[in-house]
Amino acid sequence: MPLRSRFHWWLGAQLRRGRAYAQLVGTVGPRDPYAKKFFYFGEDAAVMYPQGVIYNEEYLSIGNETLVGPNVCVTAGISADQEMLNAPVVTIGRKCIIGRGSHIIGHWSIVLGDEIQTGPYVYITDQNHGYEDPDAPVGWQTPSEGAVAIGSGSWLGANVVILPGTTLGRNTVVAAGAVVRGTFPDHVVLGGVPARVLRHYTPITGWVSGPPSA
Repeated sequence: MPLRSRFHWWLGAQLRRGRAYAQLVGTVGPRDPYAKKFFYFGEDAAVMYPQGVIYNEEYLSIGNETLVGPNVCVTAGISADQEMLNAPVVTIGRKCIIGRGSHIIGHWSIVLGDEIQTGPYVYITDQNHGYEDPDAPVGWQTPSEGAVAIGSGSWLGANVVILPGTTLGRNTVVAAGAVVRGTFPDHVVLGGVPARVLRHYTPITGWVSGPPSA
């Protein structure tokens, strides 16, 4: 590989400086006129540049001090300007961090509590296509919806998938790559496909392997 000239080093520095400037001015904050489109856009919240696909902002709520990472997609409905039945459709609480490249795709109700953090490329949805009719393409069949709620203080690892109808308790840990459906209590560690309880906490025994006893 040929040695780079001083011009190349200088040009690289300018490109990095330009990218940093684009990130600075392209990040959306609560004083940005664009933030007024949202159902709620909290104080000290930020949607970092470059943004992913975001539409139907009037049905999206972002809590105070929440950071939405770059390339994150947050949507309500299946197309821009779709009228939804309730607002907000997607609620992200305060002091959350949504990892880069994640998708939060709401149709009915997705509620993230406070102080939730996710790794990159997490996918959360409250709707899936049906497959009951064996003669019809799955993509054209009537979808089913199920509200999603994620308890405050939880951590979702990289590439986690949260499926419709899931409810997670407070301070839940979801291991990277898990696919989660169902209702789970507070203070558990989930992992696997499909996800199951790997560990749980009680005040008497502390952290114990396996699910809580019935």
